[in-house]
Amino acid sequence: MNNYQKSQPIYIDEYDYLLPDERIAKYPLVKRDASKLLIYKNEIIIESQFSNIVDFLPKNALLVCNNTRVIQARLVFKKNTGARIEVFCLEPLTPKEYSLSLGATSSCTWKCMVGNLKKWKEGWLCKTIDIDGKSCTFKAELLETEGNTHSVHFTWDNADIHFADILEKAGELPIPPYLHRKTEESDLITYQTVYSKIKGSVAAPTAGLHFTPEVFESLKTKGIKIEELTLHVGAGTFQPVKTPTVNEHHMHTEVISVHRNTIENLQKNLGNIIAVGTTSVRTLESLYYLSLLNPTKGDLKGFFHVSQWKPYEKNEEISTYDALQSLLDYLDANHLTTLHAETQIMIKPGYKFHVVDGMITNFHQPKSTLLLLVSAFVNGNWTDIYNYALANNFRFLSYGDSSLLINS
Repeated sequence: MNNYQKSQPIYIDEYDYLLPDERIAKYPLVKRDASKLLIYKNEIIIESQFSNIVDFLPKNALLVCNNTRVIQARLVFKKNTGARIEVFCLEPLTPKEYSLSLGATSSCTWKCMVGNLKKWKEGWLCKTIDIDGKSCTFKAELLETEGNTHSVHFTWDNADIHFADILEKAGELPIPPYLHRKTEESDLITYQTVYSKIKGSVAAPTAGLHFTPEVFESLKTKGIKIEELTLHVGAGTFQPVKTPTVNEHHMHTEVISVHRNTIENLQKNLGNIIAVGTTSVRTLESLYYLSLLNPTKGDLKGFFHVSQWKPYEKNEEISTYDALQSLLDYLDANHLTTLHAETQIMIKPGYKFHVVDGMITNFHQPKSTLLLLVSAFVNGNWTDIYNYALANNFRFLSYGDSSLLINS
């Protein structure tokens, strides 16, 4: 137990609120940008429609979006006994790089959650898959178990078929469990942002679901700049804090990628950075702490990881500009164009923001780490925002309405 966990207890019951089931949006609106928009600035709350967001953004804003794309990560097998086994792919283990694992042509190993595990103690699960006239026998073997996750080794016998093809054909898009319904054909489109590109998430960066080509055109007209980064959202994003205090909660780890040009543009636009979604917030704030790992002192491959409590340790205090410069120097010294890392960062009340000046985000579950992040950003005033949203018919969670929170 580190020094942080021994002190400053934050009780998760203080971040609970009553969310009636009818306030959870089970489906999105037909038009993405017709959703309601709550604007919080200078402790004042007003509301509008998301299509008008350009009217409320700072003139020189730089919007940062997470371009991850949700994969159809839920695979269903049936044993000869008739037992139904569900394998939910969380993240690649071998090859560990997402693009390499999704591009594998014979085998790969993933960390997974397994439904009906008691019916699959050993042996292979097997199914035949046909993809555009090509066929393969697809197998899954259970390897090691760690906590509630399992290493699952996949193999198939057709080198013309990639693992991404198998997921696309045989997998199911994993919509959030709190929707209490099965995935439908429409979710394949509506549960992706219009700018999603890099496959790897098992959940959508939902703040981005409100954007449309028309909204982007209005941003362009006003001269608001856009940058993209990648954080592959893990299933841990849906896990409420189940421990009495936040200090005891174990934060999940997620993979991030940020291009050198993006870091450079962040450096040039400090003071005007608006993150689209909590995943973008986590990535941007992680950059500051990645810089404290002293990347310019050598290749930190295997060590580029922001731990859960890194922000609350006694860290060297440097300017955000210098922190980003240190990352640029690291990339240049190692002839790299993209920064790859992992983050386990916990942003909770008391956190000092270094990069993000505003955020666009949906309304989150009670007792969630995402609600803690929002509370940290609005200096504890989350109850005012959520009470307003509840009293004014805002729709909640992934397919719900949006908010723009600005620190002036």
